[in-house]
Amino acid sequence: MKKKLLAATLASLALVGIANAMDVATFLAKADGLKARGVMAMFSSDSREMQAELKAGAASLRRERLAAQAAGRRTAYCPPEHASLSVEEVFAAMNAVPPARRGRTQVRDALRAAYARKYPCPR
Repeated sequence: MKKKLLAATLASLALVGIANAMDVATFLAKADGLKARGVMAMFSSDSREMQAELKAGAASLRRERLAAQAAGRRTAYCPPEHASLSVEEVFAAMNAVPPARRGRTQVRDALRAAYARKYPCPR
């Protein structure tokens, strides 16, 4: 019973996380604010929030990719065992989103595009 309750709670939190996902414009604005803080930025709640957003986005993309593989569908990217993006690649992905679309594009979608560029699937 406890396992079912835990699973239901985690599932509902995942759905809330998707609904409250950060857009690229917000992510970049927070990043600019952190740059201005210098060394103190690492103690900021914005820094933790951005890290959590990147972690959640990567985990969501992994689940999406594994579900597509299990269903026999083509995946957006084909990573090695441990795929990752550097800080520079993350910011390049965010900045690659056209400014007019940044407010409507989730961080997760920008990460998907970056993974697809870095880890393309063979044709």
